[in-house]
Amino acid sequence: MSIDFEKLFSKRFSLPKADVFKHALKTFSFTERFIFYSFVVILIASTLLLLERVNTSFLIEVPDHGGELIEGIVGSPRFVNPLLALSDADKDLVSLVYSGLMKATPGGTLVPDLAESYSISPDGLTYSFTLKTNARFHDGTPITTDDVVFTIEKAQDATLKSPKRANWDGVSIEKVDDREIHFVLKKPYAPFIENTALGILPKHIWKNASADEFAFSQFNTTPIGSGPFKVGSVARNSAGIPNEYTLQSFSRYVLGEPNLAKLVLKFYSNENDLVDAFSSGDIESMGGISAKTSQSIDRKDAEIEKVILPRVFGVFFNQNQAPVLANKEVRQALAIAIDKKRIVHEVLSDFGKTINGPIPPKDFNTDEISTTSGTSTDRIASAKAVLEKAGWKMNTGTNTYEKKSKKDTVELSFSIATGDAPELKSAAALIAEDWKTLGARVNVDVYETGDLNQNIIRPRKYDALFFGEIVGRDLDFYPFWHSSQRNDPGLNIALYVNSKVDKLLEDARATTDETVRNQKYQQFVDVLQSDTPVVFVYSPAYLYVVPSKVKNTVLGSLTVPAERFLNINEWYIETNKIWKIFNH
Repeated sequence: MSIDFEKLFSKRFSLPKADVFKHALKTFSFTERFIFYSFVVILIASTLLLLERVNTSFLIEVPDHGGELIEGIVGSPRFVNPLLALSDADKDLVSLVYSGLMKATPGGTLVPDLAESYSISPDGLTYSFTLKTNARFHDGTPITTDDVVFTIEKAQDATLKSPKRANWDGVSIEKVDDREIHFVLKKPYAPFIENTALGILPKHIWKNASADEFAFSQFNTTPIGSGPFKVGSVARNSAGIPNEYTLQSFSRYVLGEPNLAKLVLKFYSNENDLVDAFSSGDIESMGGISAKTSQSIDRKDAEIEKVILPRVFGVFFNQNQAPVLANKEVRQALAIAIDKKRIVHEVLSDFGKTINGPIPPKDFNTDEISTTSGTSTDRIASAKAVLEKAGWKMNTGTNTYEKKSKKDTVELSFSIATGDAPELKSAAALIAEDWKTLGARVNVDVYETGDLNQNIIRPRKYDALFFGEIVGRDLDFYPFWHSSQRNDPGLNIALYVNSKVDKLLEDARATTDETVRNQKYQQFVDVLQSDTPVVFVYSPAYLYVVPSKVKNTVLGSLTVPAERFLNINEWYIETNKIWKIFNH
């Protein structure tokens, strides 16, 4: 049986009641027609409204690609290179342009970045990584283990003098194929996995640069990496120094293209210029501002986010330089006399936490534990009692404690060295004030940061040093307190020696058992607090001003300021609405 489609589609159809309906409408009066059509309009409008509400109930708002953020940074980028980055400006750009095998999260954990997977051998000596097949550099070149080998070997090159060299010293590299690579350690080192977050350089770009030429390459300021953002353009001042970077989202970033379409970074020589630019609207966000500056910010379209940094600031005693500080009772009395809460309140405007040990607090909700209680008078009285019990007597003529020995009389007198940063100078002045009230003759010597590092800290030429240490998320105290690290480039700036502590730190960094490692660290803390080679004072907050339009800026756990960008690929400004069933 065949169907004549031409006749079927040409045939006219009509509803059997349509003529009756039309006839009825003609019999309506004007008023009846008006009422009828009004009801029809109301029915259609009600139906559309109902459908719109039903549709809305199934819609959710989700981040969308687009938008621009303009951020100001203090400093000038010179080495946008993961092997050479020194300044905060360098590190900020490196964190945006480069990616490593692993990546830290705001929650403090590590997740694969360029790596598809990884494993650690039972003996803790071999770390194996497999690269993702879709990993690409910004110029479209595939990332292979050759790039990884090249980067690590450059880090290990002594002539390059990379700040990352110590992290890879003694590590053997075994390339299996283009996607699989092994790192072999001489002995277990639990925090090693942190080192694999190092940004990977493109070998095809850098392979012809010798160690001597490395620091002068144009790619240190116009980098090509594989991170969430790629360099779109670079603006320079009259001296040829970059003062503005325009970054564009990288569509092939392995963790997904960032929601932000553009990120503009502008660089300023000091905090005053930075704040002026913010006040005038030239920039929308800025990081690392001082507590004092934060008090003057009054813009409804911006918010100040704060997070405790894993940095510990304190007074480190150099007993070799100042013999008076070799007396344990002196160090104990000095520790009791400091009003830490006053320092946090007056110097940090309460954007910080007082501390009594080398482990920084996790956040602002951490309870503060004080080693002293009572009024300022009670605190000073307790400190004086410690001194006098050990035979120190007050010289009423000089208002300074003295102690007689067989040969001569020792005066409680020494100096504190610190940097010229406003917060360091102010905190050191308050500490000296407390110690003078106790009965010590104290001078505060302030140095420009570069001079302090090069001519005071490196040769260990100070009686006492008010300074900060970046502990990091892995809490590896070995570089700061092991006796082998007393001399430069070691970071044991108290020149502390204790064989028991050495053994605890060696065992802690060698074990992969977190519970055992924490037990070792607690024993280390107990011994350190008993010996008092340092008076820990506070851990500061990192303050980040960000516009309200930017959502999902999770700071979490930072170790360095550049880690404010840890989840920048998830920040967003623009949004879209989609049905819930399509949200994956």
